[in-house]
Amino acid sequence: MITKFIKRILRRDPMIRHTAAHTSGAPKRVPKKTHRIDPDLLSKNAVKVTQTLQQAGYDAFIVGGAVRDLALGIGPKDFDVATNATPEQVQKLFRKARLIGRRFQIVHVTFFGKGQPEIIEVSTFRALLENAGEHVAENGRILRDNVWGSQHEDAARRDFSINAMYYDPATETVLDYHGGMADMQKKTLRMIGDPAKRYREDPIRMLRAIRFAAKTGFTLDAATRAPIAKLGKLIHDVPSARLFDEILKLLMSGYSWAAIQGLKDAGLHHGLLPLLDHILDQSADSQEANDFVRIALANTDERIQSGKSVSAGFLFATLLWPDLLNNWKKNIAKGISNIPALHDAMDETIASQSSGMVIQRRFESDMREIWSMQSRFEKRVGRYPYRLIESPRFRAGYDFMLLRCATGEKNPALGEWWSSFIASDPAEQEALMASVKNETGNSAAPTKKRRRRKAKVAVPSESAAD
Repeated sequence: MITKFIKRILRRDPMIRHTAAHTSGAPKRVPKKTHRIDPDLLSKNAVKVTQTLQQAGYDAFIVGGAVRDLALGIGPKDFDVATNATPEQVQKLFRKARLIGRRFQIVHVTFFGKGQPEIIEVSTFRALLENAGEHVAENGRILRDNVWGSQHEDAARRDFSINAMYYDPATETVLDYHGGMADMQKKTLRMIGDPAKRYREDPIRMLRAIRFAAKTGFTLDAATRAPIAKLGKLIHDVPSARLFDEILKLLMSGYSWAAIQGLKDAGLHHGLLPLLDHILDQSADSQEANDFVRIALANTDERIQSGKSVSAGFLFATLLWPDLLNNWKKNIAKGISNIPALHDAMDETIASQSSGMVIQRRFESDMREIWSMQSRFEKRVGRYPYRLIESPRFRAGYDFMLLRCATGEKNPALGEWWSSFIASDPAEQEALMASVKNETGNSAAPTKKRRRRKAKVAVPSESAAD
């Protein structure tokens, strides 16, 4: 009877259960006056998820990068929730929830509103895997990670101290297990536990270290940085799809150029993305290509930091453009005509990336369409401009062409002409086309006269005539 009563009390009061569960590894409790998290920066849906779980008797906290960003005064792009409820228990509490992942099972809770749907990622506290047997490979890599544990174990499993903080919106308290707040004040990025072991568990953590350092402006502490040079080759054993996702996060972090420089400084760029080898080559021959990519990434960073959308296809099209341009010129030098030379160059450029991270096919079509448009911008007479504007990817191709003008690859007058053409009425557009009619490459194609077909007269066969 007493046992049932205790269980009922523990289930109703998450904080009592939390204290009972953590006789060791107790966190530092950081009050609102210290962490100064602005509640207005919180996602209402993330708060709703924590409330629903807590009302059902479970522990639930906003966790990880969202807490880090909130403490820095930054509005997080994504919100994750950690709980002691199992994925199946979480799923039962929400109508729009689905289990995803096999190696690392989590729940996506989806909320629909006026804008884009918001997905709150809910994970169950993970256990330490010191003696996990089949869950860990001989080289230390985690193979399966669906062993549930306590909150202090979950905190120890997280990568960096600044990502191991848990925020409870109900009490406005941060639970800090590994000195994340102190590291934030020192602007230091520090790995929890033995860095070499943690990198072997998941080599992607090396890329995450570079990305977080670039985003926050923090410095990797000596122990966290030291093993990267020796263990960097482990990244090549990561599944291609997961590697692609992490590189995409790095490039679309809003601090991509700083992150790429960080990869170079850590010796992680060679072979990871063949295009990075060209970008980070400091030879005089590569300076023009380097400038093009640097300006493209700066433009991408600016858009992301101002809350604007960015196309991954456009981003990869810019990163690969110097290589494609070089292949295009070589093909023309071989005697191949302009358009076939361009299409051959596309195939060669994309194929050259297969030795590193494979760019997903859904982005390939966007890249090819953007590249294909570039030669069409030279044609500015007749119906050519109107047909080009009607293309579904015109805006991306136009922005790409402006980028080429900004770097000096194309005459800025080309970009100015198209900007004027887009903003003009029909009469002004006709005048603009007339102004460039005599320029090289702008002669209108001669109109072909249609031949009238002679009507065929049916000739009766001899047998019919008889």
